[in-house]
Amino acid sequence: MRSYPNDWVTESIMYRRGVGYGSTGVTHHLTEEAQGVYHYTIGPYSEPVLHINPGDRVVVETCDAFEGKIRSESDVPSEVLEMPWLNPQCGPIMVEGAEKGDVLCVHIEHMAPRGPNPRGTCCMIREFGALTGTTLTATLNEPLPEIVRKINLDEEKVYWSDRVTLPYKPHIGTLSCSPEIDSINSLTPDSHGGNMDLPDMGPGTITYLPVRTKGGRLFIGDAHACQGDGEVCGVAVEFATTTTMTVDLIKNWPIEWPRLEADDFIMGIGSTRPLEDSARIAYRELIRWMAADYGFDQWDAYMMLSQCGKVRLGNFVDPKYTIGAAVPKKYIQD
Repeated sequence: MRSYPNDWVTESIMYRRGVGYGSTGVTHHLTEEAQGVYHYTIGPYSEPVLHINPGDRVVVETCDAFEGKIRSESDVPSEVLEMPWLNPQCGPIMVEGAEKGDVLCVHIEHMAPRGPNPRGTCCMIREFGALTGTTLTATLNEPLPEIVRKINLDEEKVYWSDRVTLPYKPHIGTLSCSPEIDSINSLTPDSHGGNMDLPDMGPGTITYLPVRTKGGRLFIGDAHACQGDGEVCGVAVEFATTTTMTVDLIKNWPIEWPRLEADDFIMGIGSTRPLEDSARIAYRELIRWMAADYGFDQWDAYMMLSQCGKVRLGNFVDPKYTIGAAVPKKYIQD
């Protein structure tokens, strides 16, 4: 089992402010059988599959973004997939005591490839991706060709080709609580979280999600073995996983957008169109976070981030685009 540095978690916001007080409670197993039906919308109306307490660990079996329907390189995506039935989600998971105005903390501990001979899938899909016409960016050009790649992988490497071997850097593409009233398709990121496709959202990090409904209603899916900034062709190395996470609860923390904490940085996350407005949301949330919790004057934070802020591109292929704006912890901690 590949290990990730987690010692910093004892200094994290989750550990210091979470109801679980950093303890690991009961371990739950959300298998494919226990999940039953995967969800393609994220909202307050689906039947919960699991109830947990803050501080509990969940070992969840995610399937790939195509629910395993692309089986070989001879498959044609438009023939075996049906839009918008992509990006199946596990959940919803109910967290005891979570109420509107709280925050769910999701510490991703480990992500292992699932299956006897695990392989990832990358492909090109008609009218999907950053460098082709889409239903939202309409052009008269013919769609790009549909190509499928099946990629061998393990917990060290992603074997893209005989020429190229990539590092195994897994992350969760879609992670969210339920919106308060809407049910949003699992391809669209927004203030609830959703399909953010941020490569930083992997083992050894904690994602903070605003709670809008009782129990939080946590959804998770769309695991990637690796992904570059932007997920430019629209598809990462999609794969099925056994993902281990600890879920905690922070009471009365009224954040508007998801946030992420790693050992050496904090990050605000924004998702909308156009892309520059995603960056504006992310930086605004980061500045508000620095002012509220780290003692910065907001104008000083604004000017300082112009010198040391870092931007991470999640996806710019989905109905809304995602940007993460980060600041190194060494500049904000005493």
